[in-house]
Amino acid sequence: MGYTREDIIRIVEEEEIEFIRMQFVDIFGQIKNVAITASQIEKAVNNQIMFDGSAIEGFTRINESDQCLYPDLDTFAVFPWRPAQGKVARLICDVYNPDGTPFVGDPRGVLRRVIRRAESMGFDVFNVGPELEFFLFETDDRGHATTRTRDEASYFDLGPLDHGESTRREVCMNLEQMGFEVEASHHECARGQHEIDFKYVEALEGADKIMTMRLAIKTLAQKNGLHATFMPKPLYGVAGSGMHLNMSLFRNGQNVFYEEAGPHRLSRTAYAFIAGLLEHASGFTALTNPLVNSYKRLGAGYEAPRFKAWSASNRSTLIRIPAVGGQTTRVELRSPDPSCNPYLAVAACLAAGLDGIARGLTPPPEITENLYDMADSVRKARNIQPLPATLEEALRELEKDALIMDVLGEHVSRHYIQGKRKEWMEYQAQVSSWELEKYLVIY
Repeated sequence: MGYTREDIIRIVEEEEIEFIRMQFVDIFGQIKNVAITASQIEKAVNNQIMFDGSAIEGFTRINESDQCLYPDLDTFAVFPWRPAQGKVARLICDVYNPDGTPFVGDPRGVLRRVIRRAESMGFDVFNVGPELEFFLFETDDRGHATTRTRDEASYFDLGPLDHGESTRREVCMNLEQMGFEVEASHHECARGQHEIDFKYVEALEGADKIMTMRLAIKTLAQKNGLHATFMPKPLYGVAGSGMHLNMSLFRNGQNVFYEEAGPHRLSRTAYAFIAGLLEHASGFTALTNPLVNSYKRLGAGYEAPRFKAWSASNRSTLIRIPAVGGQTTRVELRSPDPSCNPYLAVAACLAAGLDGIARGLTPPPEITENLYDMADSVRKARNIQPLPATLEEALRELEKDALIMDVLGEHVSRHYIQGKRKEWMEYQAQVSSWELEKYLVIY
């Protein structure tokens, strides 16, 4: 929108906005905020709002806790789901140190650094278009989340079978009021499962919009007595939720992935980008698929990828090339899920692709067969490698990938791996209901 400080101060006064949420994101992708009243807006737009970074996991130690919020003025928006009286707006912020230097643990800063790397290689814009899937479940009498749904719809069905249709429509309308161009929304395969897609945008704006969409979906679901979850695999035996990531790279306003005479109308640059993604896929999986539960979606079928391969049309591969051309040519990475920190995930994908371009990598041959039906011996003979099968394995692969570790930086990588390893160890120590049902009586 190109807001200035004066624009925002004026809008807050004219629109009678009472609260402004100064939002930022921790390294695990959770939205945090410092809420200020309208009287503090001038301080806010002049980077004078501070908070205690030691209270945020993975940020700073208690003896170096002060952090500053530098709002990105272009992200100013009013929450349309709030009442007309007592309006609430938000600004998405970068986190800085008190001395005016960027905080190395800020995920938004991680993505900014990789975008600058792309610019240094002569690329103007890296666009992303996410496809966000989620479940809408009923709540119990106390308002707690369940995994129950009276929804009986399936892929592309509509009401009255699709009981979440009204909430999904309300989300789309609210997002459009916040400047989104919502391209599609529909019921997904599983009962209670939905998808909303917005038009591709520049990478940093795209990551911001993923966070905004998750907030809007959860907020409006709760308003309607439902619970929205981005957990990748909440139910056994049905499709999990993914966040396919469509990516394209531009130079001088032209899509560098497109070449009319190239195989599948793809350029050498596109193939090198694909090769980079495949080379680093194991290394960035801990970022694109960050939960213990993420690995119960990957490899379970339902078109979730399990193997590092690419294809122009085969939906069992990790990377697919949608059947478009020209300026809309793009590479679709099918492994990410909606629980990821989008700043870290997008940064890792861009860095991997750029590495493929810089090194002139060539991807392996296209896989056109269904990988789920392919015999292990055939996959082995064709050197088709699996993605990490567990969070623990993914963390080991992350530690081995020097490029992705460099993208994160020492601070983020150390805290991220420590936090996720703790999560894995907690999971390993739990006794599940499956174990009790399987072993309690027999043994």
